[in-house]
Amino acid sequence: MRVRIRFQKVGKVRWTSHRDLARIWERAIRRVNLPVAYSQGFSPRPRLHFGLALSTGHESLAEYLDVDLVPDAANLPCEENLDVLVGPLSEALPVGIDVVALAEISTSVPSLQQAVTSCRWEIEVRGGTAEDVADQVDRLLATPEILLTRERKSKSFTDDVRPYLLELSVSGPTESGTIVRAHLATQPRGLRSSEFIALLDPEWEEGLVRRTNQLMLLDGALCEPLEVHSAAASAPYAQVRAS
Repeated sequence: MRVRIRFQKVGKVRWTSHRDLARIWERAIRRVNLPVAYSQGFSPRPRLHFGLALSTGHESLAEYLDVDLVPDAANLPCEENLDVLVGPLSEALPVGIDVVALAEISTSVPSLQQAVTSCRWEIEVRGGTAEDVADQVDRLLATPEILLTRERKSKSFTDDVRPYLLELSVSGPTESGTIVRAHLATQPRGLRSSEFIALLDPEWEEGLVRRTNQLMLLDGALCEPLEVHSAAASAPYAQVRAS
């Protein structure tokens, strides 16, 4: 049995690395006695499958985790009652990590890293006025080809990253910068927020970056890996967290 979890990562916990996040989830699952399945071999590990890694320092409203569970375990809620796990899991996690929803999925579906084709972002750009940022966004959208040289495994590669810019818009100024809403493709490689800002202007800097959605293609239509629904059960646990 496989359960897909959607969770948020906001606030100071955004400075937690992807590797540390995996350890946090392992501890939380143990605390709620979730009957997770383990890998085989000399060093069995919980069978957790994370989606696209989030850069350290970035927030997210839409992180996903697939957990393989032991089928027919005595302490496992039935599929219709999986929402009862939302509150206990949120309580077992540090402040800033909140479970939004979860549901059973088939073990035959593609992995999150394979299935997710694009992400939506809110990127704070610092260094130019809102008008300057809007002008540069319009310039990028009007450019048919944008060549970017990057290094992978000590080798330089030049890619046309224009196809990665699916949608761009300026939503307005903040106290320290300007928010750009960006819909960026993730395959075959993807574009980092810092690389995107450098395309706007190499002198500008990155402020707060927040991932708002991860999207996949299903029968030609964009959809989220897990349909989000109201998780009212998490409310009573908002003030009680693990350290």
